[in-house]
Amino acid sequence: MKNIYIIGVGLIGGSIAKDIRHLNPDLIIYGIDSNNAHLDEALTLKIIDAKATFTDLKNADAVIIAIPVDATVSILPNILDLVNEDTLVMEAGSTKAAICKAVENHPKRRNFLATHPIAGTEFSGPKAALEGLFQGKTNIICEVEKTAFKLQERALAIFQIMGMRIRYMNPEAHDKHIAYVSHLSHISAFMLGKTVIEKAKNECDIFDMAGSGFASTVRLAKSSPAMWTPIFKQNKTNVLETLDAYIQNLTNFKNHLESDNYEKIHDEMANTNYIKHILNGIQ
Repeated sequence: MKNIYIIGVGLIGGSIAKDIRHLNPDLIIYGIDSNNAHLDEALTLKIIDAKATFTDLKNADAVIIAIPVDATVSILPNILDLVNEDTLVMEAGSTKAAICKAVENHPKRRNFLATHPIAGTEFSGPKAALEGLFQGKTNIICEVEKTAFKLQERALAIFQIMGMRIRYMNPEAHDKHIAYVSHLSHISAFMLGKTVIEKAKNECDIFDMAGSGFASTVRLAKSSPAMWTPIFKQNKTNVLETLDAYIQNLTNFKNHLESDNYEKIHDEMANTNYIKHILNGIQ
């Protein structure tokens, strides 16, 4: 494997590029991005070796797509049209069902592997790329049986270099579960930030009181709306389900507070403390 093409040279694509530098010293990494300034920046930072266009994909040994999920759905069939029979094509989107559906009947479906490396930060663009971002993180692979075995092996070699743990799921289960542990977290952060900003319009000192707890809770509100709006759109049904459950818990908490039921509030928080054991087990 010599020629790798990264489509989208921001946080995820750039971080993948940084990690796979270790795969082979002769590897050449090409960048494709609709934002030419990002390509220039990625070149300067030595994330990529050269710029490329879609017509160059015929030379690719592997193509890694790291762009918003709506754009992935649109261009993935075209990318499969352009690559040769031995090219591995992967994407790193936070939704899987719509993406898999878009190529389910494509003649080169065997070239495609649907993945979701669950890692990231609230920052975006090539400067946000981090070597080692995926170390020890989980990578969800969907419909692995539909990918040619030799291309699965090529992908696993890349994931091994990145230090990722592998889980296999079907696209629908992935989208349902990720709505709870990722998509809802981002909605909560965005809406908490919105609430505080609106309050701060009338109380200018409010941010002087914001400590590390607020900063860590609202951190995800700095994430890219261009990336997250398509995610919420594609996973609308599951996101609405998570919001219904979350809003019900908020309503219950509000009702307990209104009725001075502090014992119930204490018990619910104490029961929820168990999450630290779950998270420690995952780590």
